[in-house]
Amino acid sequence: MGVALRDARRSVTSWCRRHTIGGDGAVAAVRRGQRQGEPGTLSREQELELIDTLRGVHPDAFGLDEELWTRQSLHALIQQQFGMTLDVGVVGAYLRAWGLGPREPRERACGLCVGAVERWVRSEYPAITRAAQEHLAEVYWVGRLRLRGTMPAADVISAVSSRGRVRFMVTTPSVDPPLPRDFVHRLSGAERRTVHLIVDGSWARNEWPRRLPRRIVPHPLPSCGRALAA
Repeated sequence: MGVALRDARRSVTSWCRRHTIGGDGAVAAVRRGQRQGEPGTLSREQELELIDTLRGVHPDAFGLDEELWTRQSLHALIQQQFGMTLDVGVVGAYLRAWGLGPREPRERACGLCVGAVERWVRSEYPAITRAAQEHLAEVYWVGRLRLRGTMPAADVISAVSSRGRVRFMVTTPSVDPPLPRDFVHRLSGAERRTVHLIVDGSWARNEWPRRLPRRIVPHPLPSCGRALAA
């Protein structure tokens, strides 16, 4: 019975996680009326090369003054790597196609968790935003998605602030990867800012970094996988 229950928990957690990372990012994005590879856009080969370049590295490795990738640092990297000065709006279109950008809380939940997430937003989220305001802190919604169309596959770990600012890193998927400690620390920045992180069901609680500094405050978004594992 114990083995069967454990297997059932793993199955539901896995299903919830697959839904959360969703596979809703894809290469490639272009502006309406343009074709991929036309002036002002990346070719598919350039876009794939760009994604490979981003795997496991941060902007400071290229002499860019950012802790994590943003639209601005990606814009600078494209200019550095390909000698192309894309319109910033086009760079934003690539990020949106990759699945990066603001999402409603219910969009971060699997079908079984939507009700719990909506209740959480009404009952718990206001206290988080008040605490952040009192400490001049930033609130980030942290999640992971699978980027389709790359070989090997790529996961994008993102943090979207309550004001819509996107910060991200690209990794190659592994089995049950933890939430990267380096990513979490870099959200706090060299200024050691206080940050509140709302972490979706992409990671179980035991996959979060341990012993985080007090300035980094994680909050779990309700997840059916977490409820079963409790």
